[in-house]
Amino acid sequence: MKIKRIIAILLTIGLMFTVIACSNRENDLVKEEEDIEIVKEDEYYPITITTYGYDKKPREITIKEEPKSVVAIYQNSIETLLALGLEDKIIGAAGLDHNVKDELIYQFETIDYYDHVPSKEEIIGLKPDFILSWYSLFDEKRLGEVDFWHERGVNTYISQNSGVKDPNSLENEYEDIINIGKIFNVEERANKLVEDMKRNIENSTKYIGEEKVRAIILEVSKDNTYRVYGENSIGGNIATQVGADLVVKENGIIGAEDLINLNPEVIFTVYYGDSIDRDEALNAIKENKTLGTVDAVKNDRIEAIMLSEVYSSGIRTLDGIKSIINGLYPEKMK
Repeated sequence: MKIKRIIAILLTIGLMFTVIACSNRENDLVKEEEDIEIVKEDEYYPITITTYGYDKKPREITIKEEPKSVVAIYQNSIETLLALGLEDKIIGAAGLDHNVKDELIYQFETIDYYDHVPSKEEIIGLKPDFILSWYSLFDEKRLGEVDFWHERGVNTYISQNSGVKDPNSLENEYEDIINIGKIFNVEERANKLVEDMKRNIENSTKYIGEEKVRAIILEVSKDNTYRVYGENSIGGNIATQVGADLVVKENGIIGAEDLINLNPEVIFTVYYGDSIDRDEALNAIKENKTLGTVDAVKNDRIEAIMLSEVYSSGIRTLDGIKSIINGLYPEKMK
């Protein structure tokens, strides 16, 4: 009996030392994590980022601390912040052409969304410390030049493919996402989004045949003309990188007769907002009897694509890449 008692006591003492050791190790790990977090916060800011003004000239802005009161206008601005987990920073948002992505709905429902783009006076009243938007918002009739805001301690960032840079490019979209990640100290998340886009572009090379698919990206106008997204557009840049032969290389306007003569194998038709919905965009091509001889119409290769996938696309750049790949290579994607 005495031997059994001694063994039990020794086991108990051993167990106590094990618990204490584990507890100390857990405390050390917590302390290490806390130390890492403190170092990040203390040493990360200030940072300097290059953005642009309405004059299209670069502006260097210094971010002294993480922005906490952000106004985000237009699709890519709102969705990029949500995708980076920054919904708690948004104090006002507006200007969606489409509903936000399904996976972002929960975050979106936590922010204040305006049914109109706020005026300069309304935004002043919101007291933001950061404004993220498109080039067009900063003209004199709307929010005014970015310098007005910078002088008042409000930093701004303009999406490069929204009117600042020509040509538009995937690289501009990548850079915008990474810059926003830098501004809010979530660069690792931003890099993951961009790497996923690049990986899909790289993977598309296995679908490209000896003869490239003749394609066109267009937007139907009410006067029965078509606005074409050429190689200088983000949609066109995606299409050429994944192996399309764009039958119209330049951005511009064409008529039905031009479209017939160009005879694309695939037509991507753009839809957005209240102007033209998905079915309208498709039917404007499919039900136009004058286009019956076009290969894309004959073979039912007409693909509806969101504006936000081919213009100032932000995180929807990945959706645009996938939509265009699927439209060009439907058989290979099955």
